[in-house]
Amino acid sequence: MNARTLTRLTFANPASAIYLTLVAGSLATATAVTLFSADPGFVWVWPALFTLPFSTLVVMTGDAVWAAEGAPAWFLVGGLAVSALVQALALGALWQAVREPRRGLPHPRGH
Repeated sequence: MNARTLTRLTFANPASAIYLTLVAGSLATATAVTLFSADPGFVWVWPALFTLPFSTLVVMTGDAVWAAEGAPAWFLVGGLAVSALVQALALGALWQAVREPRRGLPHPRGH
């Protein structure tokens, strides 16, 4: 898979674009609430929910590496962004498979 195909599957289809917009909006909202509010509450739950199940691996890795003091914010936010990109790629591949079901499959012999 070349870089152009990877980029097209991750960003240039409706499913991935809508998903990434939703995740980016939730990350921007959570960041703004955290910076400008005295009590952000559970605002970071939404970006985590939008990036499940991959974000669970990020949280478990952070807990394993930084057990006592907890994972730093840069690791968790970066992990959410990577989770969103991995899942956008999966959505793009699913979108392509649904839109072009025969593309990439070998043709039967004799036809």
